[in-house]
Amino acid sequence: MTEENLAAAFNENNTPFAKMMGVKMTLVTKERLEGELEVTADHCTMPATLHGGAMMAMADNMGGIGAFMNMAPGSMTTTVESKTNFLRAIPQGQTAKAVTTPVHLGRTLQVWKTEIFREDGKLAAVVTQTQMIRPAKDG
Repeated sequence: MTEENLAAAFNENNTPFAKMMGVKMTLVTKERLEGELEVTADHCTMPATLHGGAMMAMADNMGGIGAFMNMAPGSMTTTVESKTNFLRAIPQGQTAKAVTTPVHLGRTLQVWKTEIFREDGKLAAVVTQTQMIRPAKDG
């Protein structure tokens, strides 16, 4: 059985920061997330390549969505650790494509891996993050 793709719902209701950055989800299921970011001058460092912080922010948002999709009702999630390996630059004008998959789906901790690719399909970065799952606070 194939899961429903919830990308449209997450694009509409994504976090304000992800919307401001221009992150577009193309696939959102419990086991796989895919997203894109058109690299504009506003996303770049010198020379005109995607800033590492933008890659990390994109991956953090996607890992958070993955955790949300896999946590119990009445829970919330927060990133408690994130590690990035930068392998290649992504030039301005290209679209960064990211794929996020679970490494571990525990009750209180989840680990997610995001691979970010250039348009030529070469791997540009790998982000591994740990999401803590805890009960949502009342009030």
